[in-house]
Amino acid sequence: MTGNLLRNLIVITLFVACFGGCVRRRMTVRSNPPGAMLYIDDQQIGQTPVATDFIYYGTRKIKLVKDGFETMTTYQTIAPPWYQIPPFDFVSENLIGREIRDERILDFNLQPQRVIPANELLGRATGLRQSSVQGFVAPTPQNTFSPVPVYDGVMSPQPGAPQEADPFLGW
Repeated sequence: MTGNLLRNLIVITLFVACFGGCVRRRMTVRSNPPGAMLYIDDQQIGQTPVATDFIYYGTRKIKLVKDGFETMTTYQTIAPPWYQIPPFDFVSENLIGREIRDERILDFNLQPQRVIPANELLGRATGLRQSSVQGFVAPTPQNTFSPVPVYDGVMSPQPGAPQEADPFLGW
């Protein structure tokens, strides 16, 4: 009796190993207009419409780039179907004797690139030029405020006040 049980267990194990199923995951990305370069997780995939296989579910960084259109970067969550949630995934991946296909279609609408008027562009350039002359690396904020001196353990002179000579610095 134990010999038959062992033999049956071996036959079932071989059957499962030989005829196990699998899940094929495929993602198709389409854009309007077509022909945008697709990057998934910062890896170039191809021009839309394009299909690619994927292994893991989760959130993906999707970036679409096309001349004349705003670059679109979005984070798309790809949720697993019910048969890919543990413990059901063990059955769908190993015990079902056929291929299961999980195909996802993602559609994106690209916005035309905004043309910046020349006077606005010149105004931004002038502001950047003035801030660089003043020693700022970035443009100054629109709202102005008067800085409050902060006590850092050393008495710093107020701006415009005469400074005393420092014997340690030699001036």
